[in-house]
Amino acid sequence: MAVTQLDITSRTPFADGESFGDVGPYNLLEGTAHFTVDPEHPRNEAINDLELAPRDSNGQVRFSADFAMLQPADPDKGNRRILFDVVNRGRKTAFGLNSSPRNTDPGAPPDPGNGFLMRHGFTVVWCGWQADVPFDPNLIGLQAPDALGPDGEPLTGRMLCQFQSNETTNLFLLADRQHDPHPPVDIDDPNSTLTVRDHPNGPATEISRDKFSFVRVEDEQIEPEPNHIHMPSGFEAGRIYQLVYNTKGSAIVGLGMASVRDINSFLKYGSEEAGNPCADNIDYAYALGISQSGRFLRSYLFTGLNEDEENRMALDGIIPHVAGGMRGEFNLRFGQPSKDVCFIIPELFPFTDTEQTDSITGETGSILAKLEERDNQVPKVMFMNTSAEYWRGDAALIHTNLESMNDADESENVRRYHFAGTMHGSGNFPPETIRVMDGLKGQLPYNSVDYSPLMRAALINLDRWVSGEAPAPDSLHPSLDKGTSVESRTLKQKFDRIPGVDSPPAVTRAMNLDFGPEVAQGRTLNLPPEHGDEYPALVSDVDEDCNETGGIRLPDLTVPLATYTGWNLRHPDNGNPGLVIGITGGLAGWTLPFAVTKGQREAAEDPRMSIEERYESRDDYLQQALKAATQLVEDGYMLEEDIEGTQEKAAAKYDYWTNGHKS
Repeated sequence: MAVTQLDITSRTPFADGESFGDVGPYNLLEGTAHFTVDPEHPRNEAINDLELAPRDSNGQVRFSADFAMLQPADPDKGNRRILFDVVNRGRKTAFGLNSSPRNTDPGAPPDPGNGFLMRHGFTVVWCGWQADVPFDPNLIGLQAPDALGPDGEPLTGRMLCQFQSNETTNLFLLADRQHDPHPPVDIDDPNSTLTVRDHPNGPATEISRDKFSFVRVEDEQIEPEPNHIHMPSGFEAGRIYQLVYNTKGSAIVGLGMASVRDINSFLKYGSEEAGNPCADNIDYAYALGISQSGRFLRSYLFTGLNEDEENRMALDGIIPHVAGGMRGEFNLRFGQPSKDVCFIIPELFPFTDTEQTDSITGETGSILAKLEERDNQVPKVMFMNTSAEYWRGDAALIHTNLESMNDADESENVRRYHFAGTMHGSGNFPPETIRVMDGLKGQLPYNSVDYSPLMRAALINLDRWVSGEAPAPDSLHPSLDKGTSVESRTLKQKFDRIPGVDSPPAVTRAMNLDFGPEVAQGRTLNLPPEHGDEYPALVSDVDEDCNETGGIRLPDLTVPLATYTGWNLRHPDNGNPGLVIGITGGLAGWTLPFAVTKGQREAAEDPRMSIEERYESRDDYLQQALKAATQLVEDGYMLEEDIEGTQEKAAAKYDYWTNGHKS
C-alpha cells in the first residue's frame, strides 16, 4: 500500500454539526498523507524523472501531501462513494455542486450551500497533488522531492513563464499566479529572452536584454533569491509577455498523479488497522476536476496511472470539467502545473478518447490508449465543457475527426457534454460587471447562467452508470454531422448585428507547438516553442438571438430573456481591448438582455425580439420555463430536485429585466 501513514491532526463537526437529510451530520478530518512509491514498479514507470528521486534505505521514494475529508459522522449512513475533489491551485472546488457562495478566501470555513453532496451521502476527499502550491495552512499542496543529477544536485535547465496584468506594472513573480517561484541560475545570463505580443496566435516582438533584469524584492525582508523580473519602463496592461531563462531545481511534479491514485486506493481498499478512516465503507471513488484540475485529470488518464502497485483500479469514474482539449505541465521536468493556456502548453495531442490522427503531424493516438491496454481497467469518464473552452479554440477537438472533419467516434466508457451558452465558471445573477476574483472588467456584463444543476445531475448519472444501475444520458455537444458546429470566425457577422457588441477581431486557435524531440519524455528543449499550423476552432452555431444551438440547453437558452456567450472582450480600462478575457486564465462570457418592449427594440435597432413579443405575460414565460426544465429532467440532464430552484431563478430574471433592473 503506497500510503504508509494517514496522520489525522484535526477532527471537527462540519457546519456546526448541521444535519443533512437522512445522512445526518458530517465531520471534517484534516491532516497529512505520507506516501512511498517503488521507482522500479511498472505501474510507476509513466512518472517522469522518478528514477532521479532520492530514495530511502529500502529503495523507495517518499513524499507527502495535505489531506482533508468530509465524512458522515455515522459512516454507515453514507452512500459508500468517494467524491475526490481535485483541488485547483490548492483550493477546494467541489462545493460548487452545492451552489455554495463563491469565496476567494481559502481560510474561510467551507459553506455547505444547499447540502447536495452531504444529503446524497458522499464522502468528499481532498489531497494535495500540486508541488508548487505556496505554503499556506489553508491550501492543500504536495511536498515532492526534486530530481537530482549525477552529482546529487538539483537539475538546471530552461523554463518558460507567461505574464499578463490588468494594470501597468514593472514587476512579475517568476511563477504562474503567485505560486512558488523559480529563481534564475545567473541573473546576468545574456541568453534570457523576453517577448511581448497582443494575441496568442499573433507575432511576438523581442524586448532587448538590457530592458529587464532579475531582482530581489523587499517586503518585510529581502527575498533570499532573485524571484522577480523587473522592467523599469513597465509591462503594459493586457499584453502577453513570455520569459525564457535558466533555473535550478525541478520538483518531480508527476508524483501528484501517484498521490491521487494512491489516496483513493487506500481509502477504498485499506484496512482499519492501517489507519483507514473509511475501511469497509467505500465501494466506488469518483474524481471531479475543474479547469486546471480537469486538465490534470486528462493528463492522469493519458498517462494510464489509475492502477495502484497491486494492479487495482483507484478511480472508477472521472469528470474532467472545463478542461477543453488540453492537458498541462503535470508530468514535466521544470513543469509549472498552474500554467493553463493551449498556446504555451506542450503535448496537446491526442485530444479524443478514441484513436485520432493529427491532420498536422500525421501522429495517431488516443487519450485512453494506455488504460485500454489493460482489460476492464478503464474508468467511466464524462468530459464536460462550457462555451468558453470552445471559443478558446480547443474544446471541440475532443470530439472531432481531424482528417475527415466530422464527429469522432466515442469510447463506450465516455460521454461528452457541452453546457450551451455558459462560461468557464458558473454565472452569478444579477450579472457582474467587475469580476470579484481579479477586478477585471469585460466589454459587457459577465455571463449569468448558473449551470450547477447540470453538474449535480452529471455526478448522479456517473454513479448510476458506474454501479450498473443505468447508462449515462447520451453525449450532447456541437456536432459537425448534425450541422450545429461551425468555425468561430463565421459567427462574427451575426454578433456584430447586435447593438453594443464588438466581436473578437481575431479568433483564438490551438496550434501545433514544437518543444523539441523529447516532449514525450517530459522534457522541453525548444523554449519558446516554434509555432506551427493551427487547429480548426469550432464552436456551437447560434440562433437568431445569438444563443447557442448545440449542447445541453438550460431554460436560459430555450426560453430566453437574454443572449449568453462564452467569450467577452477585455475592457479598455484593463488594456488590450481586442483580446478575449482568459488568455491567461479565467475565461469569461457575457450577458445582454433583450429589450422589454417592441418600441425599445426598434429604437435601439436590435434584431432580437423583445420580451413582450416573445411572452404573453410573466405566467406564460414561467410556464414555458417549467416545461423546458421538466424536459431536461426527462432527458436525464437535470435532477427533479433542481426544478424548483430553476423556476425561482427564472422568475427573478424576468422581474429584474422587465422592471428596469430593480429587484
